[in-house]
Amino acid sequence: MSAGPVQETLAALRLVDHHCHGVVTAALDREGFKSLITEGGTWPGISPFDSPVGVALRRHCAPLLDLPRHAPPEEYLARRAELGRNEVDRRLLAAAGTDVFCVDTGYAPQRLTTPRELAEVAGGTAYEVVRLESVAEGVAVKGVEPDAYADVFRAAAWDAVRRPGVVAVKSVAAYRTGFGLDPARPSDPEVTESARRWLARGGRLNDPVLVRHLLWTAVDLGLPLQLHTGFGDSDIRMHRVDPSLLTDWLHLTSGTIPVLLLHCWPYQRQAAYLATVFEQVYLDVGLTLHYVGPARARAVLEEALEITPFRKLLYSSDAYGVAEFYQLGALAFRHGLAGLLQDRVDADELSLPDALRISRWMGRDNACRVYGLPL
Repeated sequence: MSAGPVQETLAALRLVDHHCHGVVTAALDREGFKSLITEGGTWPGISPFDSPVGVALRRHCAPLLDLPRHAPPEEYLARRAELGRNEVDRRLLAAAGTDVFCVDTGYAPQRLTTPRELAEVAGGTAYEVVRLESVAEGVAVKGVEPDAYADVFRAAAWDAVRRPGVVAVKSVAAYRTGFGLDPARPSDPEVTESARRWLARGGRLNDPVLVRHLLWTAVDLGLPLQLHTGFGDSDIRMHRVDPSLLTDWLHLTSGTIPVLLLHCWPYQRQAAYLATVFEQVYLDVGLTLHYVGPARARAVLEEALEITPFRKLLYSSDAYGVAEFYQLGALAFRHGLAGLLQDRVDADELSLPDALRISRWMGRDNACRVYGLPL
């Protein structure tokens, strides 16, 4: 794509990544790195490097590590090991051009950078997003009586969101139950009985009543709520994570808190509909963008923006584990959005001032407005 004023503006714009995770703090061997660049598994004879994200990674990240474009996987991994994790992270995070990170700290099967550590490497600012399922599971691990669960969880959630730097909460109800839930707030007896069963059974929070209770607790907390929707790993049952299944709950919670629909693919059109008809709903296509790469980012963004109000789409990378995903997510977002907006300007369907305004809104200002961050 030839450079135009929209592309130049987006290339220079310092992004706000409204949903991401930390990077691993340990050195990654070959298999460890491969496991982090796929939402699926690593299988004999099938390399994640031979996928859209693997190809995009070798095309766009390799030059930042002093390698030629499309460097073979073994050369890429060898160079990554030679430079060391700290230098790789520094280079790739710098290339992402992101100033602000809102970091989900609730999923850490291995040691990840804290929000502060991530900000230090990137030379930016980081805030925390509290994952409510982790709070609930922490309450269960410490021990609680079923009839006290609701109050103890609520108190623990309030304590968590009062920590310095917390700007939002998140739920992974999509993974645990899907969205085909009774939208009504559960009664106290329902919560107690469900807590009795769950606490006796143990494990992850996947009881439908308690997940409903968690979502309504999020409303009571008053902070923006991030909801995973659509694309994820094999724990997802894709037909259950269509965000349009939340319609009745969104009617009941209208006028309360902002609801941020994360990722969305392949339901970006359903998410766009919800953002169009509900004041409190916003969306992104994070995670999706680095998996489709710059080559297809425009197509995904075009569908997400067919009817979405321009103040309702936010940028996120959903980067997890490896710094490559911060850089790829930012690159794909800039490239895809610049292409579609510039073409509309060239076709006289959009004025250049409007296109530049929209670019800044989606890359930065919309997130600052929703989360109350400095512009």
